[in-house]
Amino acid sequence: MRPDGWYLTEELDDFLSRAGDFLRSRPALHTTPLTTIEKLRTRGTDAFGPGTTVFGRLEAGGEVHAVFLRPPTNRLTLTALSPGQADSLAVHLARLGHSPSGVLSDHDTATVFAEAWRRHTGAVPVRTWGARLHRLGTLTPPEPVPAGCGRLVGEREHEHLMRWCRDFAADVGEAVTIDAASWGDTRFAEKRYTFWETPNGTPVSMAGANPLVGGQVRIDPVYTPARFRGRGYAGAVTAEVSRAALAAGATEVVLFTDPANLTSNALYRRIGYVPLADFTGYGFGHSGRRL
Repeated sequence: MRPDGWYLTEELDDFLSRAGDFLRSRPALHTTPLTTIEKLRTRGTDAFGPGTTVFGRLEAGGEVHAVFLRPPTNRLTLTALSPGQADSLAVHLARLGHSPSGVLSDHDTATVFAEAWRRHTGAVPVRTWGARLHRLGTLTPPEPVPAGCGRLVGEREHEHLMRWCRDFAADVGEAVTIDAASWGDTRFAEKRYTFWETPNGTPVSMAGANPLVGGQVRIDPVYTPARFRGRGYAGAVTAEVSRAALAAGATEVVLFTDPANLTSNALYRRIGYVPLADFTGYGFGHSGRRL
């Protein structure tokens, strides 16, 4: 049996052979690492740009208890850690000379790791992102359903799709270039999209869905142009995409929301989504101090 502690590797297959069951054991809470790893597995290790991805797992008693990913973007994605586990990871990474640019995890884990990293390296954590993860309970399509229907987005509508993804990114404050040349390198590319269209064939809302992996599907993004809002289209298209995910075999369907957006949070609860956990991201400003 291996000694207890953190084990790092750059070999995806090796990591999955040892940590895959752990990730699949909590598919909703592990949605981000599961979808990130699937992108690396299907598109190659350069899916997030040049450089290597580091995978880590915490073993104790011969079992995996936590994992992390650090892709070339250099931000750590962590599964849930206790304060002691977060501290041990911070010590281990600092001693190896790793300098992550930030951390993303459930709020408690991200916060205790950011504090541990500050304590051991002098890096100053700055909160950069926050979202609430919801999990689908009983799907309850909106009543009344707005006139129209959902349909998959076709290849001929790619320009339309990219325009709406650009508009969505602008609405939520994402700094990203989305055009024909950059599309494949954006987080929007690997999804399957559905339009809600009116009876005359006019698209009025859209929802994307990440690939099914580990039993879970994450809905993202959901976007309705301002001129079409307030008519129930977002709820209708989200319910349609959620139904399709369940039909494809998903045991967990999840989505993130902005906790400050009371309208969208209320909408998703009406169609069956239940808050599961808050997630937080921190960026690190490095002081240059090391263990």
